[in-house]
Amino acid sequence: MHERERWQMIFSAVQGRAVVTVRELIERTKASPATLRRDLAKLEEMGQIRRVHGGVEALKFEDRPHLATRPFEVSQTLNVNSKRAIGHAAAAMCEFNDSIIINAGTTTFQMVDFLRGHKMQVLTNSFPIAEALVARSENRIMMPGGEIYREQGIVLSPFDGDATQHYTASKMFMSCYSFGPLGVIEGDPLIARAEAKLLGRADKLIVLADSSKFEVRGSMAVCPLTRVHTLITDTGAPAQILDTVRRAGVNVVVVRDDVASISSAA
Repeated sequence: MHERERWQMIFSAVQGRAVVTVRELIERTKASPATLRRDLAKLEEMGQIRRVHGGVEALKFEDRPHLATRPFEVSQTLNVNSKRAIGHAAAAMCEFNDSIIINAGTTTFQMVDFLRGHKMQVLTNSFPIAEALVARSENRIMMPGGEIYREQGIVLSPFDGDATQHYTASKMFMSCYSFGPLGVIEGDPLIARAEAKLLGRADKLIVLADSSKFEVRGSMAVCPLTRVHTLITDTGAPAQILDTVRRAGVNVVVVRDDVASISSAA
């Protein structure tokens, strides 16, 4: 697990809690005691937490929303070639005048460069995706209202009756925390709830998941395999799991991950 991801999980654990024990943080992060001690020392030095007897407490984060997932800037540096190839394949499924949903994520973000020549209606809860599409394309962009989560660049609404309930899409493109026989899994309940709500506005669900997403992790089910129309992944995805996914009726698209030279003109 990346250092920043552990830090994010620590921040999430201490919200609204007087004290979180070191033992609980070790269980949450799956880090060794020595690694966790180094993390806590760095965070205390940065003025983000205070170490107390047997645990830690927050200092600065009581008034800021946090999610138990990696920050966008961290995820964006991981498996870039695979994500770009997957994004290219996903963009190729879009049609002129289509109405689509693109969920927040660094894999879905890779679609942006390949949508420059499109003219569609796009609903997204991702600030980075919306900003890039507004600047680089003629697509019409819509965003839901809600609370801003800065680290992930995502907008999440706590209400059921927001503007997204009046939008209909032929396709929803979704990245995820993990994917497997149980379907689409997320690591944070707020993200899982938001994705399930957006999914209700789309006919077909297309999941973008690089091979690292097939590790067993996360705890919040978004939807089962039966709701997935297409999975786009790379050649590193485990064959046994892909066979299970195919048997569930999911269309599986496997792309090569050595396509860093793909350009937006493709």
